Amino acid sequence: MSSSAIEGEAPDLVCQLDNVQGIVDALTAVRWKRHQDAVVELSEHGVVLIVEESNCLQAKVYLQRELFIVYEYNAQGRPRFGVSLGLLVDCLNTFSIPGRSTAIEIRYPGPDMQLLLKSVDSLEACIYAEIRTRIPETISWDYNFEPAGTTPLSFTVKVNMHGFQQMSVPLIIQTVIFKPQSAALKEAIDDLEWPGSSIQIMLQPVPPSVTFKGEGHGDLQIDFMYYVNTDLLIAFSCDRQVSYRYKYKFLRATTSNIPSSVIRDNRGSKLTIGRGGMLKVQHLVSVARPSIPHPHIDSAGYQQPSRIAYIEFFVKPEEDEDTNNE
Repeated sequence: MSSSAIEGEAPDLVCQLDNVQGIVDALTAVRWKRHQDAVVELSEHGVVLIVEESNCLQAKVYLQRELFIVYEYNAQGRPRFGVSLGLLVDCLNTFSIPGRSTAIEIRYPGPDMQLLLKSVDSLEACIYAEIRTRIPETISWDYNFEPAGTTPLSFTVKVNMHGFQQMSVPLIIQTVIFKPQSAALKEAIDDLEWPGSSIQIMLQPVPPSVTFKGEGHGDLQIDFMYYVNTDLLIAFSCDRQVSYRYKYKFLRATTSNIPSSVIRDNRGSKLTIGRGGMLKVQHLVSVARPSIPHPHIDSAGYQQPSRIAYIEFFVKPEEDEDTNNE
């Protein structure tokens, strides 16, 4: 138990946030099932929320201290606590008012080790919530993401597209560009669904391209050709051919719950394959107050990194003796 809770000293953390909806969007992106536990870690640098499943999928949401208008950190070390992710998102949602940016204060711990939330920007009413926390379970695996070599194996997919081109033959579909205003990566993964299937991701340097392939009653294949579609595949790095398979349900979790507002604003999703085939998927979520100038947004409208929440997914590959990655 925290000494601050016992002795009545200052809480480990008191912080205020001026855009609740941005945090709700970031946390919703890693909520891939109804009942889901999360571990929250506090530090002088900010807040990290971690969720995982089956020793094969892990997601982290990084909320840097610069996202908060107030961040008072008084703890020794890095306190951790467990919390229901669904309950946390639902509670935060009660503070979010459509069309209006709402400020809240977050404290930890309360007298009984609760997470305390209250609204701070209204003189007419105050919303207050307490969320029970628990001693966190140990994170059961270390993703240990390491580069696969001197040249990164990565590509960045633009989220919104304004063109459409598709070529198909019986049982084999090759899609190059997506429907107007679609989430390119999300729709690519959704289109590859076969019950209980796995998805093969292949990168090759010549021609520079990325292939997603699913197998079931037939084959479904989606190709991202770098030079042909630089508006879609906006960055590409690969010096040798690699190929790994990933369980479909885990790969889908990296994109399926991203809110539509994030898809519209997102600057791209980056995928990197590390040593042993570990897949890292990165998204950026804006937490800037909508339509309100902020010192972190310059005159050209560029949003500096301090107003961005970072989301990372780590997916372990399936064991496949036939996959050659030498």
